[in-house]
Amino acid sequence: MIDIYQALFLALLQGVTEFLPISSSAHLVVPSLVLGWADQGLAFDVAVHVGTLMAVLFYYREDLLRMADRWSRSLAGAPACDDSRLVWYLGLATVPAGLVGLLAGDFIESNLRTLPVIATTTLFFGVLLGVADRRATTTVFARTLGLTMAMLVGCAQVLALVPGVSRSGITMTAALLLGMNRQASARFSFLLSIPIIASAGLLKVWELVGSAAAVDWVSLGLGVVVSGLAAYFCIATFLRLLNKVGFMPFVYYRIVLAAILYAVWLV
Repeated sequence: MIDIYQALFLALLQGVTEFLPISSSAHLVVPSLVLGWADQGLAFDVAVHVGTLMAVLFYYREDLLRMADRWSRSLAGAPACDDSRLVWYLGLATVPAGLVGLLAGDFIESNLRTLPVIATTTLFFGVLLGVADRRATTTVFARTLGLTMAMLVGCAQVLALVPGVSRSGITMTAALLLGMNRQASARFSFLLSIPIIASAGLLKVWELVGSAAAVDWVSLGLGVVVSGLAAYFCIATFLRLLNKVGFMPFVYYRIVLAAILYAVWLV
């Protein structure tokens, strides 16, 4: 059981790191492995997932409503358009990570959630993001999203199951390398987070239903609100500044974080 201050810190940390390309797992592992904090528990995991999901749903609410409308019309016989196709792209691109998560999720959680693994993936995929950002185009003539590109980004998302990779980081990296510009890669990454976060949350809810653990409703409520507000602020700020600063500040941050994690591990 975690106290109220730990709940506040972890919810804030989850909200801030969920959508930035810096890996939430690399940050959340520090309190447990370094400070000796108790595991936050399944119920709290569900709460912060709900919070971050609500943030991205609210931020893209107009886009999502328009996409749902165009998609339902296409099912009724109307011509397909970019919005209706995007719904299919998001669903199909989620399948690879969903399948691998179901088949290998327990193994990954039991064997790869270690400081050396997280430090290495934080460093390597941070540098790869830097390479992709150097090649990125900020013009409106970047490649248009298609099914093949969406599926390749979805396959890249599988790597995010390994702690330290960063789901948003690897999907943005893949999109940039495939020719999308910064804003388009970030938008697709954030939209792609919706089905994967929702699926992970539902799976945790299912596990929670069968659990007899006591529920701290104050901590859960705090987790939802704080993680949601932090995530919304991060999405809005990130997209507003992306074309100005690019991804390099996050690359440098990941390199420093990896060095700290290696130092903690070796000491």
